[in-house]
Amino acid sequence: MAKVTMTVNGRTMSAEAEGRTLLSDFLRQGLGLTGTHVGCDTSQCGACTVHVDGLAVKSCSVLAQDVAGAAVTTIEGMANPDGSLSTLQQAFQDHHGLQCGFCTPGMVMSAAALLAENAAPTEAEVRHHLEGNICRCTGYHNIVKAVLAASGQDVGKIGIAAE
Repeated sequence: MAKVTMTVNGRTMSAEAEGRTLLSDFLRQGLGLTGTHVGCDTSQCGACTVHVDGLAVKSCSVLAQDVAGAAVTTIEGMANPDGSLSTLQQAFQDHHGLQCGFCTPGMVMSAAALLAENAAPTEAEVRHHLEGNICRCTGYHNIVKAVLAASGQDVGKIGIAAE
């Protein structure tokens, strides 16, 4: 066991971890941040997506010790400073981009990475970017609509039917 320290959601945090501890497990069990979900442990589903130094990373495929010293953002760090939902999170709620909610943290984190790179993606770009995230409930339609709405686009005019 070794002490692993990183900046998580703007705060320096530390916990003991074995060398084989995955970042997803470190966040959930070591730091008590349970918003990062683990769906497959094989980096296929994307539910565990977090940002490491600004890049979207599937946390079940990274060792905690390998990101020691890094800046990590989890779904808990996506809210506004006053605790209200971010624009992207609010768009997921407003456009029903979630059902059971299991994939939602990873979807939001992946979508946030896309919007940081491309402030006004097309529907095709959103769908392509989210290919590494699996949702078993929604059929993706409303997730895509939420991401586009969060980018400030009129979802009624871009090929996705408005509700």
